[in-house]
Amino acid sequence: MKKLAALAIAALALAACNRAPAPPTAEVADAREAAVAAAVAEHEQRFAAAAPTSAADANTAYQFEFTGLWTDRVPMTAFEGEVVLVVNTASECGFTPQYEGLQEIYTEYHDRGFEVLGVPANNFNGQEPGTQEEIQEFCRLNYGVTFPMAGKTEVIGDARHPFYAWAQTQIGDDAVPQWNFHKILIGRDGRVIRAFGTRTEPMSEEIRAAIDAALGT
Repeated sequence: MKKLAALAIAALALAACNRAPAPPTAEVADAREAAVAAAVAEHEQRFAAAAPTSAADANTAYQFEFTGLWTDRVPMTAFEGEVVLVVNTASECGFTPQYEGLQEIYTEYHDRGFEVLGVPANNFNGQEPGTQEEIQEFCRLNYGVTFPMAGKTEVIGDARHPFYAWAQTQIGDDAVPQWNFHKILIGRDGRVIRAFGTRTEPMSEEIRAAIDAALGT
């Protein structure tokens, strides 16, 4: 059943994979660049001050660290006490427009203790082929992404990042991405709450309800 679902998702994504976002106006591009630069500066300070992951509880996501896209690293300890949505992303996927929803939900909930962590991955049909610089430019220019981003990361298979192997031990195969834009929700205690499939939009009522419950509101 999971294989059939993955094939259906892949078919939908491939059918839409050539839909590139319309280029922004110069004014919008300048505003996005300024917003991203400010966010990256904030992230750099925050991540530098984060507690060492080596001292974190091994039952939590805080034990993990990602290489950063704009920053040197993204230590999960920087998010202690917050709710985090971890999403494997791609730039050339039919679901790539979900970046817009991820930015919207991040903006809406961030001040209440919510984070999004984007994790670019080239695991599904080679839909994240770009270099670090190309992914940076894509996220900045097309979506003005201000939430933290990891560098390109393996999310499935033997070489997958340890976070994804750990998440599977917590909630089973639901934690294993079947395609791009799979989502894993981490609670304030650093433990996995649940996962959402690719087709569940970031601004959907299902995800919003889960975030509200995790935030305790």
